[in-house]
Amino acid sequence: MQFDYQHLLNPHFHPGSRVWVYQSNRLFTLSEAFEIEDLLKEFTTTWKSHGTPVKGEAHLFFGQFVILLADETATGVSGCSTDSSVRLVKNIEERFGVNMFDRMALAFIIKEKIQLLPLSQLQYAAANGFITPDTLYFNNLVQTKEELETNWIIPVKESWLSKKINFTPITSHDNG
Repeated sequence: MQFDYQHLLNPHFHPGSRVWVYQSNRLFTLSEAFEIEDLLKEFTTTWKSHGTPVKGEAHLFFGQFVILLADETATGVSGCSTDSSVRLVKNIEERFGVNMFDRMALAFIIKEKIQLLPLSQLQYAAANGFITPDTLYFNNLVQTKEELETNWIIPVKESWLSKKINFTPITSHDNG
């Protein structure tokens, strides 16, 4: 799987444009992905903040991540316009039977595929070599276009997870 995405982002958006990342608990089918792309396009063409159009864009990346961007150099995003984007994502959840708000599910690239791992199993996965300090991790906490371009897919050792994981392998004791 190819994990390049930066070229798909609008180069005319300010680097400080706000970003929201929503991760699905499963890969969307091709037909679902086409439907979602249509929903996202429809949303961004009608997205408003206090009646003023929002300079926004939305993407479905890797069939699993909905990314919303708002360039606030054009129009600030208000609470109401943010609420409308959350309603869009909740609509996607209901329509396709997915969870887009589970912040305890972490996404990694393992053997060229996106794999989800519950936060509660992170230490087990590290101790057993399923993830390493160099395993690529989707840092869905990015908040700006610049962070999305440079810090969204990063090695675990460069993420906040590095402080939570001990990569010492589990060794068996020989009682010979």
